[in-house]
Amino acid sequence: MCEMTIRSAGQDDARILAGLIRESHRDVADRFKLTRENCPKHPSFCDASWIDEDLKRGVSYFFLEERGEPLGCVALERASEQEVYLERLSVLPEKRRMGAGMRLVGHVLAEAVNLGAESLGVGIISEFAELKSWYSSLGFEEVRVTRFDHLPFEVCFMDRCVPVTM
Repeated sequence: MCEMTIRSAGQDDARILAGLIRESHRDVADRFKLTRENCPKHPSFCDASWIDEDLKRGVSYFFLEERGEPLGCVALERASEQEVYLERLSVLPEKRRMGAGMRLVGHVLAEAVNLGAESLGVGIISEFAELKSWYSSLGFEEVRVTRFDHLPFEVCFMDRCVPVTM
């Protein structure tokens, strides 16, 4: 794999981000039988308006690129002075298992340090054992599992302490 670079994404990137997020999560929607009817806010159905709304709320997006072509992205949302959320981590299926996801999580962790946050949280499909294991390997710990009436699955919330300095 060539050198990967990370750059901030902006309003002009909303359409590209939405397409990348949709494509990256389509296999998850298929695996867990998620549809627009039973889970309309799943990332596999993302459109540019979602990204626009996120950016207006202060969510930061970052692209991971290889030779100027996006192969992944991630979002970071500040929940409070102490906690930030890692959201919409997305890597194109053909680019997985090459360190792209780890690079994106590492970038978000560095951003969390810069913001002075104490913890980085993420929510995932609780039954997605491989993803849960992957996040655990990156220092995340399961905090709780919750069922929401509007979702056809339980959500596993995981947190990781943010180091004081990186």
